[in-house]
Amino acid sequence: MGAFAFSGLLSKRTFGQTGNSSETPSGVPAMLDFESLTYPFALPPLPYAYDALEPYIDARTMEIHYTKHHAGYVRKLNAAIENYPATHSLTLGEMLTDLNAVPAPIQTAVRNNGGGHLNHCLFWYSLVNPGVTPSSPLQATIDGAFGSVDGLLEEMVSTGLGRFGSGWSWLCKNPEGGLVVVSTPNQDTPWMDDPSLRPLLGVDVWEHAYYLKYQNRRGDYLNAWKNIVDWSAVDKRLRGAA
Repeated sequence: MGAFAFSGLLSKRTFGQTGNSSETPSGVPAMLDFESLTYPFALPPLPYAYDALEPYIDARTMEIHYTKHHAGYVRKLNAAIENYPATHSLTLGEMLTDLNAVPAPIQTAVRNNGGGHLNHCLFWYSLVNPGVTPSSPLQATIDGAFGSVDGLLEEMVSTGLGRFGSGWSWLCKNPEGGLVVVSTPNQDTPWMDDPSLRPLLGVDVWEHAYYLKYQNRRGDYLNAWKNIVDWSAVDKRLRGAA
């Protein structure tokens, strides 16, 4: 791995023993540092009930998305690396920022399922109903990059709408401390294109994230999502990258 490839990530941590541990549930890393996780991987606790995000995201979609799709990524990731002991000490972030560190026969499985696991961890923990407003420092950073929170959200919606097929729209921190919006296909993380980026906020634009309620109306889903962003989680991720 290049010297800068992992510079935006936190080191391995014991759950609940750094940062504001009282604010994170058992089994969830402090500062929402999900990329510090190592084998065996586990489905983190959902931080709310399945119906907690209604009317924006319906309970049945949440249940299927969490218990079938995300759980499936975790199961397949563990199965892929189980027989490769050299990978067991690698963090999720280390594997996803440098797939060459992973044995060739399982690189695709790690990319798809490791990415799916990390992406969904970040997704669940950036949602809350009602949404939480940004702190003053985060607000100022957003205003400097996008003019306003609304300007940022509109760019993320536009980026999500522009993603052909399945993927994600992301807000990331760059090495200079600025904020950028990018899109990734499938379950790729922003690191696949630029290992120096740190994802802060992502929205899933796979159809399984919204089809039961919104069918093919991705724009309606993305505009609904804007109402349930937990900016305190974004702020925590941003501070964790400092």
